[in-house]
Amino acid sequence: MSLISSIDDVQSRLGAQGYVCGRALGTVAYLALKLGRPLFLEGEAGTGKTEIAKALSAAMGRRLIRLQCYEGLDSATAVYEWNFAEQMIAIRAAEASGGVDREMLKDELFTEEFLIERPLLQAMRWQSGGAPVLLIDEIDRTDEPFEAFLLEALSDFQVTIPELGTIRAPEPPIVILTSNRTREVHDALKRRCLYHWVDYPAFDREIEILRARAPEAAERLSREVVAFVQRLRGEDLFKKPGVAETVDWAKCLLALDVISLSPEVITDTLGAILKYQDDIARLQGSEAKRILDEVRAGLDPA
Repeated sequence: MSLISSIDDVQSRLGAQGYVCGRALGTVAYLALKLGRPLFLEGEAGTGKTEIAKALSAAMGRRLIRLQCYEGLDSATAVYEWNFAEQMIAIRAAEASGGVDREMLKDELFTEEFLIERPLLQAMRWQSGGAPVLLIDEIDRTDEPFEAFLLEALSDFQVTIPELGTIRAPEPPIVILTSNRTREVHDALKRRCLYHWVDYPAFDREIEILRARAPEAAERLSREVVAFVQRLRGEDLFKKPGVAETVDWAKCLLALDVISLSPEVITDTLGAILKYQDDIARLQGSEAKRILDEVRAGLDPA
């Protein structure tokens, strides 16, 4: 598929994949592609940061390679591992055949045949459909040493394997990093990226998103769902619901053949939008009715 040619093209192609993209995000995504710069997306969980990488990959017809970050992730695990089980089989087979040349065997064991490629190394390889989209998801879950390692990988688009040498990408991958801001990511890494804060969408845009993801939902139900979730985000909750929860809740309501919200339906389905028991307990009963009454008053002003 041809390269993206403009900001409008970004929005159009992402929209075709069901991702509703605002002008600001479309602009920074276009610039990241045009300039070959990594794109750093930061924001609350559930605001669509991961989804843009998936949508962009599909829109451009490129392979998506995802590195899911976690505490304790190190450079070796993110780049490669040696297949020790296969190496041991090769050693046993060589010993059984007799006349083992240990130095030659050592050289043979550390070759591409026994290499297990992890996401960063995969992203540096040639791809038939063009440079892949490399998603480094939730970078804030890792530690500073891993960030320091990424500085070289994202600056030079190369990784080093001691036994094989340096492997450089024939074409730099399209890199998207996401962070839920559970901690601050170092400025040195951010400086190598174009930055965008992905916020909760305004009412009209969230309605657009819901139409794209759950088109079978009636207009009245969609508006009630979005208005209720947006009102929840203003409450004192441990974890505010994201756009992903809005879509999940709408699909749950459709599965139950709900055509309009009620306090009883809300209480029964709170687990689709709230993920902590304290939050659920706080919203059950009269509190859910209060918020629903406020929502309806806003949707149907006198």
